[in-house]
Amino acid sequence: MRFWRKKSDEPAAASATVELEPTPEEMAEVHQQTEKALERTRRGLFGRIGGLFQRADFDDDLWDELEEILLASDTGISTTTEILETVRDRVKREGVKESARVHELLHDELVAILEEPLKRPPAWAAADVPAMLIMLVVGVNGAGKTTSIAKMAYAFKRDGAKVILGAADTFRAAAADQLKVWGERVDVRVIAHQPGADPGAVVFDTVAAGESANADVVIIDTAGRLHTKTNLMEELKKVDRIIKRNHPEAPHETLLVLDATTGQNGLSQARTFMEAVGVTGIILAKLDGTAKGGIAFAIAHETGIPVRFIGTGEQVGDLAPFDAHEFVDSLLA
Repeated sequence: MRFWRKKSDEPAAASATVELEPTPEEMAEVHQQTEKALERTRRGLFGRIGGLFQRADFDDDLWDELEEILLASDTGISTTTEILETVRDRVKREGVKESARVHELLHDELVAILEEPLKRPPAWAAADVPAMLIMLVVGVNGAGKTTSIAKMAYAFKRDGAKVILGAADTFRAAAADQLKVWGERVDVRVIAHQPGADPGAVVFDTVAAGESANADVVIIDTAGRLHTKTNLMEELKKVDRIIKRNHPEAPHETLLVLDATTGQNGLSQARTFMEAVGVTGIILAKLDGTAKGGIAFAIAHETGIPVRFIGTGEQVGDLAPFDAHEFVDSLLA
């Protein structure tokens, strides 16, 4: 699946998007990766949903069972309530009697919740694609941030983009070294300073290096931090300000990496990072682990932040663009 295409020299209409329509082969790849990532989730709680609709008709017990499954799958009270109320209203309004039709309505509502935030295209697919796309990547320690950055760098480079990475996580001694190792693996240049250096200086040098090299994409790693640590969140705001000095419209994307296995805690992280630096997208990492899957719906419904990528495995190529239909189809298969 292509993540990046060079912007056409032809002027685009103000409302247009760069041609990123996937080919059938690319969609087949997304389908395969998404199914692979959600295999464990499908065998778990969400897999029970299919069993509820095996009977031809349904009764009021169906709603209680659906509520139990959705809540246990990290969908959250607010989002679960919204889903069930919407589906029940349609069932009543349309006079639905068959379980199979209820299943269809549930499927449609789950897709709608995920698609709503996706109406805004990502910076790499917008009509005014920046000459140098600057992305800031944030998240707590252990979420899979550095690995996700490497996967993105690999994907963009594979598609022909010139990529530079910035190791602005200077708080953790091994962080820069870890990013350098990944940079060597995917053959991408990494800008780094000594441990303990000013993260802002790393960011400044990374953006400058990108300008000098005519880079297409600059991806900046930041220190993993607990979203409850005020001083570290303030440092993150400082990094954001430094980027804006010479590129007022940047960062063009601020992506939050969430460990999909953390459940509702991920929702709290999303809210806090959104307040601090205006998160524009989510990378849902470790989805192939023991994730319950419902957190994707909670984030989309309660924060309005779109999921942009999902981690589908441990290899450098195991990153898929998020597709709401594929996600729900794979969960309910």
